[in-house]
Amino acid sequence: MIQSSTSKPQKSPTKGTGLPSSTTQKWMSLLNNDSSRAVILQAIVLVLVLFGLWFLFANASENLNRLGMTFGFDFLQVTAGFNISWSLIPYDPGMTYWRVFLVGIVNTLILSFCVIVVGTLIGTVVGILRLSDNPLVSQLARWYVEVVRNVPLLIQIIFWFTVVFSTLPAPRQSYHLGEWLFLNNRGLYVMTMESTLSWGWVVTLVVALIAALYALFRWSKPYYTLSGSRSTGFYIGLVVWALVACWAIWTFSNSTSLSVPTLQGFNYSGGAFLPASFGAAFVAMTVYRSAAIAETVRAGMQSIDRGQHEAAFTIGFSRVQSLRLILIPQAIRSIIPPMTNSWLAATKDSSLAVAIGFPELVSVFMQTSMNQTGRAIEIIFMVMGFYIFISLLISYLLNKYNDSVQYKVR
Repeated sequence: MIQSSTSKPQKSPTKGTGLPSSTTQKWMSLLNNDSSRAVILQAIVLVLVLFGLWFLFANASENLNRLGMTFGFDFLQVTAGFNISWSLIPYDPGMTYWRVFLVGIVNTLILSFCVIVVGTLIGTVVGILRLSDNPLVSQLARWYVEVVRNVPLLIQIIFWFTVVFSTLPAPRQSYHLGEWLFLNNRGLYVMTMESTLSWGWVVTLVVALIAALYALFRWSKPYYTLSGSRSTGFYIGLVVWALVACWAIWTFSNSTSLSVPTLQGFNYSGGAFLPASFGAAFVAMTVYRSAAIAETVRAGMQSIDRGQHEAAFTIGFSRVQSLRLILIPQAIRSIIPPMTNSWLAATKDSSLAVAIGFPELVSVFMQTSMNQTGRAIEIIFMVMGFYIFISLLISYLLNKYNDSVQYKVR
């Protein structure tokens, strides 16, 4: 008889990995899959980032323990004890480090805001002039851009402070415009209004009046679109708004007095004061940033098809009308994204004003406060957090505006 022989099943080869072939094939299939491979790579990157953060934290903690220091923000409630040369908000040496932090933030924001507004206006004009048909105008605009943007900003700040503002006359020989503006090597003194009312309430009332007027026009717009005239309710609302505005102006004028700068001894008192360091930083940063914005505007304008220019002139538009109604509304779509970078850079460049002694955030908090308290980690984290927050806020607002002006494609 023929006996059937049963053969034992053979084991899968290990292929030198020590794992069964089925397990190896599963791992290979995971790695060959795009989505799985992406998840694995992200997990590896996350582990490396967490390990780096842990290493930095452990190293900082060890160094603090070795120095007998602890991590915390309790120092913000300690009296600072030093003076700040210029501040828009009330400050005296008896206030805390938290107040110093706020003073640095306000000074930084004021300088950055002024640079962004004026730099954008000048840059827009220069960018348009670069496209002028007049060769002299276009070449002057071109050389303005080429010279300014190729000189480091720090050098320009020091130049304006040492060569221009520091060489102005002393307070007794100030340049003046009547009795309300005085310019000297210490800064600019201007006449201001002082009110017994809270400025917070004044600003709130002004904003409320503007919002009410805007709402009134929006409310009457449908009726105006259909009939071509305003409704009776619109005129009644406008009269009520005018009466409230007149009452607000009368109340404000009765509680307001003028503060005029007067020379007392070797300096002026009264009015408002802008230090020379602010002027130098503002002028240098505005000029430098306007050159970059001018190139952004020029590139955006050149991205518009030449036929748009010709069509505007064909239907009888002047050059100003063509720019305002045809070219700029289209170019703005390509101008806003790079403009965002210029605005972010203007905010961060304000830290360079520390070189000429302007009391912005880095000067009063990362230098003086850090030297007195020794809380380097906490102060650096706070300053970094401020710049990150402001940068993300500016980026968010400009991105939202950019989305609103883009073509809507269904």
